[in-house]
Amino acid sequence: MRVLLDTHLLLWAAEGRTGTGGELPVALSRLLLDTVTIPVFSAISILEVAIKSGLGRPDFAVNPQDLRRGLIENGWEELPVTGRHAAAVAVLPPIHKDPFDRLLVAQATIEGITLVTADGLIARYPGPIRRL
Repeated sequence: MRVLLDTHLLLWAAEGRTGTGGELPVALSRLLLDTVTIPVFSAISILEVAIKSGLGRPDFAVNPQDLRRGLIENGWEELPVTGRHAAAVAVLPPIHKDPFDRLLVAQATIEGITLVTADGLIARYPGPIRRL
């Protein structure tokens, strides 16, 4: 099963921590350790990290090139952003205002990948979304 992590969970998984220090949520750890799971990250998450780290956001204090390289070296599959993904954002209900998260929802829906999130707003979208 392919799973696409939202950007915050992706950062937590890459760093092996939660947003406040400590361990990964148990459900996320189990999911990523399951042999049937194929972890996927979106190019949009790398863009989000690049933009927000450049703005000095402490929750995005990571080098996007290092993040991408580390994910690939650890067997993660990279999902590029296509025009089809971008166009699909237009038909999403206006539940969430963050354009990065909306694009992740569109990608998961089009690709049939389960989007994993801790964000309650993202989880309100219909489609293959799992909230931890």
